[in-house]
Amino acid sequence: MQIAPYLQRIGYDGPTTPDLATLQALHECHMRSTPFENLDIHLKRPIVLDEARLYDKIVGDQRGGFCYELNAAFAMLLRALGYDVTLVSARVWNGQAFGPAFDHMALIVQLDEPWLADVGFGDSSLRPLRFAPDVTQSDGLRDYRLIAGGDEWIMQERDRETGDWTHGYTFTTAPRKLDDYAEMCDYQQTSPDSGFTRRLICSRASGTGRISLSGARLIVTTGARRDEHRLSSAGEIQVALAQYFNIALTTEDIHMMYASIGLSLTS
Repeated sequence: MQIAPYLQRIGYDGPTTPDLATLQALHECHMRSTPFENLDIHLKRPIVLDEARLYDKIVGDQRGGFCYELNAAFAMLLRALGYDVTLVSARVWNGQAFGPAFDHMALIVQLDEPWLADVGFGDSSLRPLRFAPDVTQSDGLRDYRLIAGGDEWIMQERDRETGDWTHGYTFTTAPRKLDDYAEMCDYQQTSPDSGFTRRLICSRASGTGRISLSGARLIVTTGARRDEHRLSSAGEIQVALAQYFNIALTTEDIHMMYASIGLSLTS
């Protein structure tokens, strides 16, 4: 893996000493530059958990991905810079229960103390979270905390509207290998029960909030303000993907993606 092109991809030009300050800056740059997206699933392009292929997609093709892609690639970068990184298995909260093992990939970065790094959970913390039980941590836009419970930890987020704490996911600290996620990665991109096959998303952090293409809705959040605009044509979506996410797709690609979720667009 080449470090310089990856740093250029995420817009980072600061120090590369493997310390906390660098980790925090890299994490935030990754969140702002590299979208959480599942477009390839709707383009019927298989996602294979191979480090070279992930690097080529995210760095070479200037794309994003979902958790297995984004966090695996970020782990590659951190290790190349000298960090001690562990892949861990997480189970995502669905509103009623936690999902299966390997439902999500997160990272533990060991410095003087461990930190939870995660650039692949969509609208989540811009910066890594310190392993400090029940301590509120803010990224400037939202509050987070880690809850310790036996062999597992729970990552929680504070709801922006109600102020209540909600589960994000639970995870263990047991080290995992990239191959361990292959079965769930295949499920997430092929099963009709997977949220990734039923919904289309492309989303990244901005300086003041978040920019998301959810189905045919372009959503821009700035602090507590939310502006939403429905896009009705393949041309509009093509422009939005290029303008906000630096992703270039043909109109044929776009029609194919939206047909897969049952939406018909004009040209």
